[in-house]
Amino acid sequence: MTLDSYAAAVSGLDPAPGEVETAELVVTDDVLVKAFVLGPDASVDPHEHADATNVFHVLEGEPTVVRDDEEAALAAPAVVSNERGAVHGARNDTDERAVLTATLAPLP
Repeated sequence: MTLDSYAAAVSGLDPAPGEVETAELVVTDDVLVKAFVLGPDASVDPHEHADATNVFHVLEGEPTVVRDDEEAALAAPAVVSNERGAVHGARNDTDERAVLTATLAPLP
């Protein structure tokens, strides 16, 4: 048994350009941690969670993270907190895959 739920879940993901592949890493009654693997030119469309905080952890690559009216290309490792109601998303403007996890808590 391994304590790490990241390596096994994400190592086999290899999205094509413009595609996003995901894996759920942790699912409990009050927390969700999901990995997003973005191929080149792929994006996670901006959205919001009215009843939960969403924290991005940039683990590979250099995705551009969007929060409300701000955006920044962030090299791994990086952490971005998206408070309740903040419109947030990410895109990969590079030629390499980008990986980030999103932690959502509490689950609505």
